[in-house]
Amino acid sequence: MEYSAKNIEKKWQEYWKKNDSFEPSEDFTKEKKYILSMFPFPSGRLHMGHVRNYSISDAFARYHRQQGKNVLHPIGFDSFGMPAENAAIKNGSHPKSWTYDNIDYMKNEFYSLGFSFSRKREFATSDELYTKFEQGFIIDMYNAGLLYREKGMLNWCPHDQTVLANEQVIDGCCWRCDTPIVKKDMNQYYFKITKYADELLDDLKKLEGGWPKQVLTMQENWIGKSNGLAFDLYFDEASKVKLNNSFESFDVFTTRPDTIYGVSYTALAPEHKIVTYMIENNLLDADTVAKINAMKNASSIDRQKEKSGLPLGLSVIHPLTGKTIPVWIANFVLMDYGSGAVMAVPAHDERDYDFAKKYDLEINPVIVPYEGEHDFSKSAFTEVGKLINSGEFDGMNSKEAQSKIIEMFEAKNLGKKTTNYKLKDWGVSRQRYWGAPIPFVHCDKCGLVMEKKENLPIALPEDIEITGEGNPLEKHPTWKHCKCPECGGEATRETDTMDTFVESSWYFLRFCASPANWEDEAFSKEQIKYWMHPKGHEGVDHYIGGIEHAVLHLLYARFFTKVFRDLGYLDFDEPFEKLLTQGMVLKDGAKMSKSKGNTVDPDAIIEKYGADTARLFILFAAPPTQELEWNDSAVEGAYRFIKRFYERSSNVVACDAKPEIDHTKLSKEEKFARKKVYEALRRAEEVYNERYTFNTMIAGVMEAMNALNAQSNADVWSEAYWILTSIMEPVIPHTASEISEKYFGLKNFTKQEIIEEVFVEDSISLGVSVNGKKRGEIEVATDASKEDIIEAAKAEVSKWLEGKEIVKEIVVPKKLVNLVIKG
Repeated sequence: MEYSAKNIEKKWQEYWKKNDSFEPSEDFTKEKKYILSMFPFPSGRLHMGHVRNYSISDAFARYHRQQGKNVLHPIGFDSFGMPAENAAIKNGSHPKSWTYDNIDYMKNEFYSLGFSFSRKREFATSDELYTKFEQGFIIDMYNAGLLYREKGMLNWCPHDQTVLANEQVIDGCCWRCDTPIVKKDMNQYYFKITKYADELLDDLKKLEGGWPKQVLTMQENWIGKSNGLAFDLYFDEASKVKLNNSFESFDVFTTRPDTIYGVSYTALAPEHKIVTYMIENNLLDADTVAKINAMKNASSIDRQKEKSGLPLGLSVIHPLTGKTIPVWIANFVLMDYGSGAVMAVPAHDERDYDFAKKYDLEINPVIVPYEGEHDFSKSAFTEVGKLINSGEFDGMNSKEAQSKIIEMFEAKNLGKKTTNYKLKDWGVSRQRYWGAPIPFVHCDKCGLVMEKKENLPIALPEDIEITGEGNPLEKHPTWKHCKCPECGGEATRETDTMDTFVESSWYFLRFCASPANWEDEAFSKEQIKYWMHPKGHEGVDHYIGGIEHAVLHLLYARFFTKVFRDLGYLDFDEPFEKLLTQGMVLKDGAKMSKSKGNTVDPDAIIEKYGADTARLFILFAAPPTQELEWNDSAVEGAYRFIKRFYERSSNVVACDAKPEIDHTKLSKEEKFARKKVYEALRRAEEVYNERYTFNTMIAGVMEAMNALNAQSNADVWSEAYWILTSIMEPVIPHTASEISEKYFGLKNFTKQEIIEEVFVEDSISLGVSVNGKKRGEIEVATDASKEDIIEAAKAEVSKWLEGKEIVKEIVVPKKLVNLVIKG
């Protein structure tokens, strides 16, 4: 039999398409599996990371179909975004045509790899129908108080000319283009994600065991819940006068109330409202204002590196000691956390200490170690210790003193126990064209007005010019001009579009729309209940994607699920039951990228070896959660294995059912071959349901093939291929289907039962040692008596026993025999 990957793969791809082989059933009495990989941005061509991601999900989908389950395995395209606009500038193309041309190309790549996606539930998030449903959700969220508009200092990418959410700023740079961000004062729409901070944090416990611990920790840290003391610091009289009596005080938050007596200065963020007031009212000189503006424009990461500050010439009064404390501006204080103002305790905080040393500010120790001494001239003391210089709390353990000091503040009405979060509301406005328009209208008479749902979708105009400067929607001559939905007067559309992470926050629900009602509803309650919330489960059964989405996409999807629950769209809390984060594909030790010139084109691999080879290599080279190093010779090896697997099927005799074999009548080699086949089957069940280490399953199949080659029983070969093609169909579906059709009429692609008798050993091998040194090996019946075992052992090592006296005979069951001799 000659193996021709090209012919076999073309045949089966056409068969699957013609027969709608991968469409889920509408029979909701069947057990289901919803398997989903994170959908791609249509950049134009698949890369090997895509191939890995979708090979994993496809293996799951095909396996569970064989088990008789109703499988939903869909695909879509996350198709809005800046790259389409950049391509329009570079190539003179329209973002829409560029996007949909890429989608068509990538869909053909998906099918050429044999991925078993549902074709009837495909969509792109830039489809007007998707936008229509999404804009309806946005209006509902606004009505529920979960969306608001507010002016603030926002993260601005100078390169992409758009605002970024906090989560999209990575190490002070734009997540998309790596340009350092700056701060810009602008109006912005926000989702009130902070309302769900506690639930997002608490429900991480529900995900334990199903999600990687690393992802749970990253989300917990991003939400950043901390308990502490909030209180006001009041200005002294001279400072009030300087501020034209416009401010009495400002509030601060600390997680270390035990250090309150050690405060030696306070610091405000450059963006703090008091600083802004002083600049606007010419209370600071030009040089100081310039330095403040430079601080504002620095990225949040850079502001944490080299600490710098400026005195404001203001003082506040310590709430307990009555001493005056100087007020500074410090670049490391951010408006993103707390109130944008901090109390500084240099003696017990490294950051405060460095700043105090730089500007020669007081360092007041209030905690000392229980044993030994600490040199405060060299560093801060940040451990638990004993309070000093702290009034009535002297001598108290610093950890225990925290709650006591908060109680005292509350008793004296000086402050209160407060919970703070690093998580901030999600800013979703973007100043670009290729995104979903925010469905609001600005009316001089009525203010901010929602569009009526019957007027949705608010679609993008196609007659635009993209130059890379500013927002094309703002510049469009007619699109933004409209009638107010309330008063009917002249009004202007909102020209900001939505962050593309909005689209990916609910797309997994869209797949739960019935094809029969695809145009009429975003998703069906009946389908949602069946696919995502059957009894005892909630969410997508298996979700596969990269760990780089741990905070952004995965946090936002969890937020949207909870919002949709509260809006009455669904009745569960979490979107994804099990999460598998696959490792990156590397070449020459580095992540594949065009800039490094180390990419591998999947199309070229398919052309040379076939899709099954690409799939086999990807799943065999490394466990899915680990990084995978590309290896050309290993790809060649995968091809050779498939070729052998196909050609050796000539040993099989065609049959409609798995052959019945009398195991007792088989030779040793035949029994061993059956054992290895069923070991591979047992391993496959573990892999698909527990460990996901496809490499060990494939290795088990290779071991079985080696054992089969050592015997020639046609029934054993036929039974083996009945099972092995079933095991391998999720990995190499074209080749396995071709073999199965020829010999089994595809009837073996079903749940395989393990026969336990093949694991019962007729005989066992025992090592034979003389005075602890191994001298031989014997094979005995599994029920052999101790006397028979010793007799066989003596015969095996007889030359070491000549002229010797055996003083002890030791049998370790199922392991070894040791003969102790002397003489």
